[in-house]
This record gives sequence, C-alpha cells and structure tokens, in this order.
Amino acid sequence: MTTCSSDRNKPTVGFIGTGVMGASMAGHLADAGYALNVYNRTASKCEPLVKKGARLLGSPGEVASESDVVITIVGFPKDVEQIYLDPGGIVERAKPGALVIDMTTSSPELAVRISDAARARGVGACDAPVTGGDRGAREGTLSILVGGSEEDFNLALPLFQVMGRNIVHFGPSGSGQRAKLANQIIIAGTMLGVCEGMAFAKKSGLDPQKIFECLEGGAAGSWSFTNYTPRILGGDFKPGFFVKHFIKDMRLACQSAGDLGLELEGLETALRQYLKLEEEGFSEDGTQALYKLYCRD
Repeated sequence: MTTCSSDRNKPTVGFIGTGVMGASMAGHLADAGYALNVYNRTASKCEPLVKKGARLLGSPGEVASESDVVITIVGFPKDVEQIYLDPGGIVERAKPGALVIDMTTSSPELAVRISDAARARGVGACDAPVTGGDRGAREGTLSILVGGSEEDFNLALPLFQVMGRNIVHFGPSGSGQRAKLANQIIIAGTMLGVCEGMAFAKKSGLDPQKIFECLEGGAAGSWSFTNYTPRILGGDFKPGFFVKHFIKDMRLACQSAGDLGLELEGLETALRQYLKLEEEGFSEDGTQALYKLYCRD
C-alpha cells in the first residue's frame, strides 16, 4: 500500500463524489500532499483513496464539518442541491471561513443560491465545472471554468492547479456554470458530426481508420474527433462521460438559452438524438455511443 503523507501547512480538503472524474481528481490532491476527507454514496469507490491515506466519512455534512475546503463533483443538480442545502448538509455544517467548491456541471441559478447561502454563514463558494473527460481527470490536464469572487478564486487556485491545466475565472457565482454550458453546446454539435460522419464513411464502404487518420489534422479535426473516434472504431463505448450526464447538461443549456431568448436548433437536435439513445437503454454508456444509432455492428 502506498500512503501519501499530508502537508500540515496545506488545508484539509473534503472531497465528495469519487466517480469516473472525481476519483482521479481527488487522487491528484492526495498525491500533492493534501489531507483528504472523502465521501461517496457507494463507499467502495473511495477505497483507492483510503489506501492513499484519506479518511472515509459518513455523510457530506460530516465531511464539511471536518474540512477547510470542500470539493464536490456529483451527478445531477438535484444531488448538488441536496448535499449543499438540505438540513445537516454542507452549507449548514461548513466551518466559518471555509471554502466550498462545486465542480459538478449544474444550474447557474443553483450555483448562485449555494453561494448566497454559504456567504450568509461566512463561507466562501466557487462553482468550477470541468471539461476534459476521464483522460483529462487522470492526467491532471482538465480545463476548469470558475465562478465566484476573486478572493475565493485565488484561495482555490492552488487546488485547481493540481487537478487541471487551463484554469479561467469568468466572473461572479454562476459564471463558471454558464461557461461550461457554452462548452457543452459546442460539444453537442461536434459529437453529432463525429458520429454521423463516421457512420457515413462506413456505410459508403470507406475505411473508417483511413478517414480518421486523414481528417484528424484538417478542418474536421477537434478534441472530440481525436479522442472519441478511436473508441468508436474499437467498439469501446465505456463512459469517459455518461450519456445520462450529457443529456442533463444539454437540458440545462436549453433552459438557460431559453431564459436568454435564444433558440439553439443544433443543440435541440443533438438532445433529441441522445434521448433516443437513452430510450434504447444506453444511458450508462459514454457519449460516443451515439454512433450506435447509425451503425449497430
């Protein structure tokens, strides 16, 4: 067993949500010498972190009461609202002067509510969703999109620098979530194009591998094309990012666009296709599984 010793000069970090993304992100913090308190609804997912020296606690509220900084990355806005704002949750039990950071892709309006509730108790708050997928989480190269005060951003920055590479403060609370929704709108159209283009190539009798190698460096190239096309060609539909979570993000983006008076037809088309995929039972697959709507073999 390898145990990472903690640095007493660093804040104790509570980390809630050790799934596909969170496990790697928390692991980088442990490796960097931060003492960790961890919680996950499925406790067994915390075992690798416990082997690194993390303490497994029994609830989000307990993590908050024992930590100087609390980081969360969970599934859906309802989960975020519950762990932060329910009685006995993070906001109620956080130490005065602590900092809470939600890295889930969630609602901008909820981020503002959490920030207001936290500040009323003398607790700082940032919304800091990430992009870069499971690979970015493993390699510590995530892009981190941050909303919150300048002071809270600066306090959080050393932690962000352990988990990511491209870290941008966009403005007050909710700004990080809005920036992430812009990202998801772009990805929605890109994933649609990747899957449809590769399906077209295959049905045309072209060699999909040659298409990938030829187009990757041209105008069709993108992060999604480079990272997901090899998985598609290899029949690998394991989640780097779940279909069910992408649907959640697109719904949030549609709602926010509607609030701004924007009609985003490309986003709405992508959402309809992913809902079809979900109806066929693929919600636990990765987003590249959209290809299955077009090619079954």
